Amino acid sequence: MTNTKFVYEIYIATTQEKLWEALTSSDMIKKYWFDLQVNTDWQVGSIVSFIDKNGKITDKGKILINEPYHLLSYTFQWLEDKTIRERPTKVSFELKTINSTVKLSLKHLDLLPTDFVEENDGFKGYNNGWPMILSNLKSLLETGETLIIE
Repeated sequence: MTNTKFVYEIYIATTQEKLWEALTSSDMIKKYWFDLQVNTDWQVGSIVSFIDKNGKITDKGKILINEPYHLLSYTFQWLEDKTIRERPTKVSFELKTINSTVKLSLKHLDLLPTDFVEENDGFKGYNNGWPMILSNLKSLLETGETLIIE
């Protein structure tokens, strides 16, 4: 198995506390993650479910690390993924204050080369989805509005 990763860093004019809330509040997540709701208590070992606007669970995982205002990590399985995997992928968000901004480092680990194939709608593939989600998050925290992405 090829162990491929996707890394994306973004700088957001906010505080670690506000960014942490945005990463762990279902109401906030729904605003920047295209109406996706999250169901979890964020405790290590707990299940995390991502639910679309029709009430269907689209993704799921298990909380691996929860260090408030610093590091959040969970396994991530897209339920429509037909790829045979030896283990689920892992997502981590690391927060670090730099002057008046917070550097958010996203790492999505244990991916396969096929995970980066762009589908017709241009949103599939981790190299397309994550930048759109995090740009939406940045816009929400800095302006109070999300981007208009159709």
